[in-house]
Amino acid sequence: MMAAKGASDGLSQDERDAVKQRAKELREQEKAGKNREAGLAAVRKAIDELEADDKVLAEGLHAVVTDAAPHLVPKTYYGMPGYADADGKVVVFFQASKKFKTRYSTIGFQDSAALDDGDLWPVGFAVRAWTPAVEKRITELVTTAVS
Repeated sequence: MMAAKGASDGLSQDERDAVKQRAKELREQEKAGKNREAGLAAVRKAIDELEADDKVLAEGLHAVVTDAAPHLVPKTYYGMPGYADADGKVVVFFQASKKFKTRYSTIGFQDSAALDDGDLWPVGFAVRAWTPAVEKRITELVTTAVS
């Protein structure tokens, strides 16, 4: 069966752009090593470039991680703010709704996060507003993730 004109069985343009961004990040991170200041500058730049609604959410996550898990190293992850453990593995990250044109932003946890709870547990959380309740829950998750 032939693909419709303009249709693709591969990645969307946004996905291709994200892959290119990730490759660039990896090259920059290789040069910087585990330099906290370089990572923080990259994360601050990524947050500053977000649209207003996403920026509030990313700022909230950044504040929580800074307070609850200060040992995590800031680094970008597919162009979005992320926070890595001592081995350089991302534990928690933010994905802006505008980047992939989704209806909500996401705070996600990678497999290095210690969130295991039986045979099934959530690792991605849709976030539409940064409220005291959201901040409390994300703080609990980040604290558990690094325990």
